[in-house]
Amino acid sequence: MFLARVIGSVVSTRKSEKLVGAKLLVVDPVDFVHQKGEGKPLVAVDSVGAGEGEIVLVVQGSSARLTEASKDTPTDATIMAIVDSVEFDGRRTFTK
Repeated sequence: MFLARVIGSVVSTRKSEKLVGAKLLVVDPVDFVHQKGEGKPLVAVDSVGAGEGEIVLVVQGSSARLTEASKDTPTDATIMAIVDSVEFDGRRTFTK
């Protein structure tokens, strides 16, 4: 599981039947202290109604297919929480 910022969306009119109705968002992994991008952006299925600019928790691998929105879908990344705040090393580093 990792923190990421939603930076965009993906629209696909032709896709696997299991992804019909799924919202696909582009997320950029961020560090815990400054919420600055630190990795390559990736596409994730949104299971919580996240929006652009929000800090979210993303899960990958087989766990990505365990939410109601992603169950039995061909996904390797799912947004499973919208972050309200982050406390790291005894101090709050992010508040929504």
